[in-house]
Amino acid sequence: MYGMGRLPLIDRIALLIREGEGLLAEFKERYTSRIDEDIVAFANTKGGTLLLGVRDDGSIRGEQLTNDLKARINSLAHNCKPAIAVETAQAGGLVAIEVPEGSQKPYSCASGYYRRLDGSTQKMGHEELRLMFREHDAWPFEARPAPVPGFAGMSRAKALAFAAEAGIKIGRTPTADFLRSLKVADANGVNNAGALFFAKQVRDSLPQAQTTLLAFKGTDRVHIYDRRDVRDDLFTQFQEAMQFLEKHLNVRSEIKGVDRQDIYELPLEALREAVVNALMHRDYSVTGTQVSVDVFDGRVEITNPGGLPKGLAPGALGKGVSIRRNEIMADLFARLHKVERAGTGIQRMRAAMAAAGLQEPEFETQGFFRTVLYRSPEFALSAPGTRVETRVKTGVETVVKARALMLELIRCDPAITGPRMAESTGLTLKGVEWNLDALKKQGVLKRVGPRKGGRWEVLTPPSDPPAAPHPPA
Repeated sequence: MYGMGRLPLIDRIALLIREGEGLLAEFKERYTSRIDEDIVAFANTKGGTLLLGVRDDGSIRGEQLTNDLKARINSLAHNCKPAIAVETAQAGGLVAIEVPEGSQKPYSCASGYYRRLDGSTQKMGHEELRLMFREHDAWPFEARPAPVPGFAGMSRAKALAFAAEAGIKIGRTPTADFLRSLKVADANGVNNAGALFFAKQVRDSLPQAQTTLLAFKGTDRVHIYDRRDVRDDLFTQFQEAMQFLEKHLNVRSEIKGVDRQDIYELPLEALREAVVNALMHRDYSVTGTQVSVDVFDGRVEITNPGGLPKGLAPGALGKGVSIRRNEIMADLFARLHKVERAGTGIQRMRAAMAAAGLQEPEFETQGFFRTVLYRSPEFALSAPGTRVETRVKTGVETVVKARALMLELIRCDPAITGPRMAESTGLTLKGVEWNLDALKKQGVLKRVGPRKGGRWEVLTPPSDPPAAPHPPA
């Protein structure tokens, strides 16, 4: 079966279920004629596996591959344009449909053109079609064989760390089989995406895999007072960049009830999005360059080589068109929960900065992609990393600020989850649920669809929240 490695079929399917839905896997409770949309989406992206008989949460419902069902699946795939050759198999109580990446993109089915964007199948509009397939590169850099000594050059420790962070239980699964399941390896070895995340010595094989962290005195690039060059895997580069930013930004504290919350002068949500965007969207085929994180007195600049993908105009940024230069790497970051699967990074940065009362971020796109986040004049102190005096907020003031931020996050991403809102607002999950219930009772917010897979809809401007009771800490 395509790209599934050497594990027995049952073990390979079990590993996919533990990993969950993503760029390369889709779960369906039962067969429907609409699975042609998923087949087309896999063919238009990186290929993948469609499992029938599995609920969205990974629990098993079961499905049997009868001759009639196999004929229906093959007929759907054959009627795609161009026709798609799929493989079907019974895997215990499930049906596995393997779809290869297509060599004649774009593919369509009766209802249109589709693609995989991380963990979902999405219909493409005219603009996305034009952008996605303009001057299509049949073999992008991330999918090319890596210049490393095969699986011997891969780190078991990094694979285990990745699995732990992603919440995947791999047990004694061999490293090679785990990497194949993530689409970063095949029977012959590892691709560049795999080397960038899992190689023992990333720098030796891909010297351009580097992030440079710089802190300057003043507003120009003259006086450097702190520098760090990170030459390791992309997850380590992300972690080191965030630690560097937290070190060199001012932080204040607010008391909410009996709890103290640290608040950085730039919202960490915006910084995380900017750093991840730089790492997963950079053009790694450009050698002699690196991702740069520069901290100045009044701003932070995060820069990556590559500019915008071909054909994407600067005015389209943050307007619902999501084009991934490195789809496999984007999926790996999504599995690490460092980026939303909906491709809303620009909107989320803007929302976080607006909610903090800061200037809207600026984006430069010529040759390099640069994100500029302006620091808060109110908390800019002479010494970096200084803690501002603790401030006590009243219950009502805290509720107003939290709800305003939650509504702004929902406007930017109606499908945002409770845990992501908790991370962005500093509230506990219980506090988020308390405020959501209150906003629904006020008629400001409503839920459309089920708890899982539904979305939020903002109805009216929020009215003043009640002063009591206070939300959970």
